[in-house]
Amino acid sequence: MKKIKYAFSLLVLSIATSLFAVSSFAQEAASRVVENGGTGKYSAIMMTDASLPTHTIFRPKDINAFKAKKSLPLIVWGNGACFDSPWEHVNFLNEIASHGFMVIAIGTMPKESGEQNKERSTSSKLKDAMDWAIAQSSDKNSAYFKKIDTKHIAVAGMSCGGLQALEVAGDSRVSTLIVANSGIFIDPIRGNAMPMMPQLDKTHLTKIHTPTLYLLGGPSDIAYKNGMDDVAKINHVPVFVGNLDVGHGGTYAQPNGGDFAKVATAWVKWQLKGDKKAGQLFTGKTPGLSKLPGWSFDKKNMR
Repeated sequence: MKKIKYAFSLLVLSIATSLFAVSSFAQEAASRVVENGGTGKYSAIMMTDASLPTHTIFRPKDINAFKAKKSLPLIVWGNGACFDSPWEHVNFLNEIASHGFMVIAIGTMPKESGEQNKERSTSSKLKDAMDWAIAQSSDKNSAYFKKIDTKHIAVAGMSCGGLQALEVAGDSRVSTLIVANSGIFIDPIRGNAMPMMPQLDKTHLTKIHTPTLYLLGGPSDIAYKNGMDDVAKINHVPVFVGNLDVGHGGTYAQPNGGDFAKVATAWVKWQLKGDKKAGQLFTGKTPGLSKLPGWSFDKKNMR
């Protein structure tokens, strides 16, 4: 009888251990491969994590190689129109992730077809993404334990999402800022043009404490004047602005995110990974960006 009880106890313990392993490690709720995983060294996936259903994650499919000093730098992203889903930026974000980054975008995972989520989001979700990543990286029971480099964080966004990024840019955890097709309204009254749009004025720019990249779509970009005015007013941190005359829509939907993905990836490689070769796109009297067809640039407080 004692042997039976002992065997039963072992069985219960085995089942409990298995359930714990599943609940703490297998967090993937849904996933999809985008554009064959991107062009980077690390084939990426787009996914929803069960512990963060309010966001969409883009990351290398195999994260076993990333740990400790080789962990994944973090990028948190705000979407165009402050949409609560990154469906406009899937190719772009997936491409960046394929170069060895953990990208967490505001909102639910985009659908493969049909009507996408067009509800609005708030800037607080960018901080929620940072909070979650920091908690996961320090949790021994998480699949991301010591796999996310939470000392190197980029906050980024496009259009209304760019304003969201600007709104949280003062967070001390942020290492660099990317503002794409966006800028604080020169005329504050226009800031009320869209529901839930961050209501910022130019004094907010003083809260930026990190190197900053502006990506704009040239004079035909509706955000061009606002963005260029931001750059003109930022005098206390390094700032680089790249312009490609493609308008407000950028190149996000192009294969692998087009030129905007190439430039943004080079920036985060430089700023978050210390990749000096990638940094050559932005440094020197004639930055590498000036050699790319159609691009123009300006920069301040940078060599």
